[in-house]
Amino acid sequence: MEAYLVPRGDSETPDAVAAAWTRELPAVPTRSIAAVWNAKTLASALRHHRESALRDIGIDAATLDLLSTLRRAGDPYVLTTRQLAQRCLVSAGAISQRVARAEVDGLVERRPSLGRSVEVVMTPAGHDLVERGARHVLTVDDALTAGLTDAELSQIESLLARWIEAIPGSNSDQSALPK
Repeated sequence: MEAYLVPRGDSETPDAVAAAWTRELPAVPTRSIAAVWNAKTLASALRHHRESALRDIGIDAATLDLLSTLRRAGDPYVLTTRQLAQRCLVSAGAISQRVARAEVDGLVERRPSLGRSVEVVMTPAGHDLVERGARHVLTVDDALTAGLTDAELSQIESLLARWIEAIPGSNSDQSALPK
């Protein structure tokens, strides 16, 4: 796995940034700088490795999300477009676009269901691709956490979940966040 470093200037460390803001704007809170800095750095590195892993297998993140959601639903790997949108956390329009692209690629098929519902069925080609994709991506993710113990991973998971819960509107209305 290739190394990935987030570029930064000579003095661009969280401590240096916090010290500079403390000097320049003493009343501005800076206690969050290191945590946010590290979270952004980690997110950038994880995104880089995920994108690389997806390129390795020739799939984009949206298609893998779609196929993975169908695969996790279990045999017969069928969900309505409404269920897919809810489980993928995207709009109806976004899921419609994902399904259309995957259908053109022969990875899913659409079929009418009850009322106005449309079911999305994974094809054998989609099943094969998601199996290869999930194996590869999860292996890369595991390698990225190999330097951590199970206890450390559990602690990180708990702290990140707690942080997400502490952010106003993180699970619903984003309007509660300060502008």
